[in-house]
Amino acid sequence: MIALGAFAALAGLAPQARAAEQVTLRNGFTLLCNHHAQLEGRVRLYLSPGEDNYIEFDPAEIVAYEMVPDPPVPVMPAPTLAPKTPASLNPADLREMLTRAGTEHNLDVDLLASVVKAESDGNARAVSRAGAKGLMQLMPGTAAGLGVQDSFQPLQNVRGGSAYLDGLLTRYHDNLALALAAYNAGPEAVDKYHGIPPYHETQAYVARVIHEFNRRVTAREAVAKRAPASTAAQPATSH
Repeated sequence: MIALGAFAALAGLAPQARAAEQVTLRNGFTLLCNHHAQLEGRVRLYLSPGEDNYIEFDPAEIVAYEMVPDPPVPVMPAPTLAPKTPASLNPADLREMLTRAGTEHNLDVDLLASVVKAESDGNARAVSRAGAKGLMQLMPGTAAGLGVQDSFQPLQNVRGGSAYLDGLLTRYHDNLALALAAYNAGPEAVDKYHGIPPYHETQAYVARVIHEFNRRVTAREAVAKRAPASTAAQPATSH
């Protein structure tokens, strides 16, 4: 269900950030990370200074590494009022975004839709008590590491969240329950407890997403089974 994904780096680090590495992937996309290491034939790109938050790649997928120095402190322009992103999206538009992100990362669109439902219920401007933002509820540090400039921009948020979930599935060898637990509670907690952490919120979250995913897949398969019968029942059209 998962293949190594390509994710575009859409933004640089914040002005106060330390020097980082820009990694160029073979497919032409770039990604910012704090540092990298090669372990057991895989390359780990660490999204933060510690060793817990990382995404793995096959070395053949990486073309080059380049150090990115601290950017100069920008001169802040006068604030302007930008139009707000609507909180609710057209279901067709959201489905298209999820389909594009799923194609980029070889993730089932119904899995992504299930995560969005559990995280924000489709509210593009949702903010959690912990500060997670947007459709897929990205924490600021995670969003920055994934190149997401504005978590309230639905397409950026969905692409960033999909890339993060893709990386977690790779990290936990396609174990969906562990990947979802790490998405909710952080990979540090999953690694500490060697499984789903004993947090009620995380356990309920994993069960809720998997239940919704199964429901969507079942409904999709039912529609697919009815489609051939409906087509066969239609009379032939003459020209």
